[in-house]
Amino acid sequence: MSDREELRSTLETLSTERVDPAFADLDLLSTVDQVALMTEQGIVAAQAVAAEGASIARAIDGIVDRLHRGGRLVYIGAGTAGRMGVLDASEIPPTFGTDPSLVLGVIAGGEHALRSAVENAEDDVEAGAEAASRLGPDDAIVGISASGRTPYVSGALRAARERGAFTVSLACNRDAEISQGVDVAIEVVVGPEVVAGSTRLKAGTAQKLVLNAISTVAMVQSGKVYGNLMVDVQSTNEKLRARAERTVMHATGCSPEKAAEALSTAGGSVKLAIALVETGVDADVARAALEQAGGNLRQALAAARGEHAAE
Repeated sequence: MSDREELRSTLETLSTERVDPAFADLDLLSTVDQVALMTEQGIVAAQAVAAEGASIARAIDGIVDRLHRGGRLVYIGAGTAGRMGVLDASEIPPTFGTDPSLVLGVIAGGEHALRSAVENAEDDVEAGAEAASRLGPDDAIVGISASGRTPYVSGALRAARERGAFTVSLACNRDAEISQGVDVAIEVVVGPEVVAGSTRLKAGTAQKLVLNAISTVAMVQSGKVYGNLMVDVQSTNEKLRARAERTVMHATGCSPEKAAEALSTAGGSVKLAIALVETGVDADVARAALEQAGGNLRQALAAARGEHAAE
């Protein structure tokens, strides 16, 4: 059997590659019915993610442990899967005020592959291994592959394991190749796609939902959220400056004028502005409390209030 025949046989076993007869008349349906079918299948993707909640939670716990040690989170994939990782990673700094090096997205074929297909990039095991070669025991990696057999991702996960990193696989088929030997395997089984084999559809939706959960919960547990408010948001434009004021108002119940004044005193820091309004201490005391609490606003407020009461 040739390599291609073997690959054809392998793909035949993957649910994401199957041709579902339920969708055989897709091109004959009305626009309304085509949209309804797409929407229904999006719900299937969400249900598949919900079924893997326990695995996703275990992955988050391991990732948060590494981040608290000072490590990084790296997403790695090819094609749509790689783009999902890069997208999620790129949104973390403006949303949660992190250093861009904390959460990274790596795609087979490099930056050009974000917009265009790069032939054979996903088949390069050694390139995947090289991409993970600088990881260490304090880091975490999530390898993403709809099929669960992408060589580039397999190479990266194997290299990461050898370096002691925390390894997570995210596949859309059961018993995936990339699941072998990892610390946590997340297998979100979405089934055949409406357009057969087009894993940018349900598989892509499922990957986005899983990555949303991983990064958001990790940031919540890292003190980047107070209640459900983005208290480390970076105010880099007018919309975000208005959001910062609204966040201070929601957190403290203060007036718009008080929120604007506190943000001005705090140099734009939402966390510091909330601490100033809530505790009445001066900026130096509030800033020191935040630093002592490792940026956790809830802990800092308790400490600052205690110090203020003792004066």
